Amino acid sequence: MAWNNKLKGRVWKFGTNVDTDQILPGYAMAAPEDKLKEYALAGSAIPDFAHKVQPGDIIVAGDNFGCGSSREQAPVALKEAGVALIIAKSLARIFRRNSINIGMPVLVADIADKIENGREIEVDLVTGEITLLPTGEKVKGQALAPNVLETLECGGLIAKVRRHLNPSNG
Repeated sequence: MAWNNKLKGRVWKFGTNVDTDQILPGYAMAAPEDKLKEYALAGSAIPDFAHKVQPGDIIVAGDNFGCGSSREQAPVALKEAGVALIIAKSLARIFRRNSINIGMPVLVADIADKIENGREIEVDLVTGEITLLPTGEKVKGQALAPNVLETLECGGLIAKVRRHLNPSNG
């Protein structure tokens, strides 16, 4: 799948302090990677999220999204469920890093109070600009660093390292 720095998707809103146990409950930790999507956000305020999310949907949250344990499978479950992007007022540092490492874009922006659940937004990952639809209001998020953009473009950290080790293949 080719990387696209411009995304458009339907919003799923979450509050503050959504921890990794809400994102992927402990009982799902032993599930095979291809089954993790079935448990995405099962411990959250939207426990049936995994059955309703559509490919390309976007999570918008308040402060401290992904806090808690360093559960590496949490962003994998969201990505496998079809989430294209996570936007939060702030992200737990290790969750942010785990997300980028698997090629899941995350953006810091304070838009939860500006958009309703189910509305669409457009996001330019290079500039950090978010367009709220249908109004067209623009909100500036934190632009992603060039090394983060390169990691996302490669599809994650492992693919990026492979590209750097063998530039003729990438």
